[in-house]
Amino acid sequence: MSKSLSFALVAGEASGDLLGAALIKEIKRHHPGARCYGIGGPMMIAEGFESLFPMERLSVMGLVEVLGRLKELLGIRKQLRETFITDKPDVFIGIDAPDFNLPLERMLKSAQIPTVHYVSPQVWAWREGRLKKIRRSVDHMLALLPFEAEYYQGHGVPVTFVGHPLADQVTMSPDALVARKALGIAVDKPVVALLPGSRKAEVARLGALFLETARRLKEQKPDLQFVIPCASDKRKQQLLPMLEQYPDIEVTVAVGEASNMMAAADAILIASGTATLEAALHKRPMVISYKMASLSFAILSRLVKVEHVGLPNLLASDPCVPELLQDDATPETLSDAMMTALSDDSWREHLIEEFTGIHQTLKRDASALAYEAVMSVVGKYDNATV
Repeated sequence: MSKSLSFALVAGEASGDLLGAALIKEIKRHHPGARCYGIGGPMMIAEGFESLFPMERLSVMGLVEVLGRLKELLGIRKQLRETFITDKPDVFIGIDAPDFNLPLERMLKSAQIPTVHYVSPQVWAWREGRLKKIRRSVDHMLALLPFEAEYYQGHGVPVTFVGHPLADQVTMSPDALVARKALGIAVDKPVVALLPGSRKAEVARLGALFLETARRLKEQKPDLQFVIPCASDKRKQQLLPMLEQYPDIEVTVAVGEASNMMAAADAILIASGTATLEAALHKRPMVISYKMASLSFAILSRLVKVEHVGLPNLLASDPCVPELLQDDATPETLSDAMMTALSDDSWREHLIEEFTGIHQTLKRDASALAYEAVMSVVGKYDNATV
């Protein structure tokens, strides 16, 4: 009898947890007895994943913020390296988190463990010098976006464009009425979804800002109701004290309801990140915002080579979503932009057309393609000498 395969995976945040869960489900479909372990979140764990550390320990954003956690992060990576080199899993899959995963992948590849990186680092946007490190570290790259695959292929990195599992999961025409009924909110009142991020630091910086924006919107449209999907119960508990400061706005908060809440919304105020892609797949008008430590923002803004940070703007034929970042993100500017999102029907129609095109491009059965690419490197070093 052949031995059961083992798959080591590391995801660092909610978006990676989603990708990992869908991939593990596909792995288990082909190999029911496979061991999947490493670091992951609740969605991966629900698919039978064994998480050796809480995923939240890796969820850190910004150069300055990382420095404050560097010792802990390096310690976790060292323990993972030792565990995986001892266990010799059949393949390691680093899901996003490139600053954490790429060095780990390089160490494991040197130890004759095949490596796959899921979510190609945005070297086309900044830090192009990482390409050499990626070639040394990664046996195969999984790209979510078509132009990323073309870029990596042109630079000699084995790559597969897989699309995105969300594009497979979200219907082409989400039904707001059905979603509102499922959430138990009024079906005949306009809805704004607030998504201040999945990380603790993001919610700390954006939570009160988004709620203050909601208060201003409520003043202008008294019938508005608000929904906030939380990535975890910890984020919900972080938000609840903030909500107590705004008793005059009607807010429904829930964990695990992001898809329904986006579908229910007339417009979405959202932190920059993968969630903006999900909002686009739901064909909803949105305003993208973000804040980080001033020093981190100053450094990153000088390194980034693209004009836009939001995935909908990077994928659309023309940038069509407002981005209000750092000092430009105030309750006044955000509420003005959201009022336009709620009232401009011609803009809404244009967005639906753009976002439908994005959806069609990314709907490729991503997890099946990712599984095939992962299996293509399994056994790569079986006959190699160390």
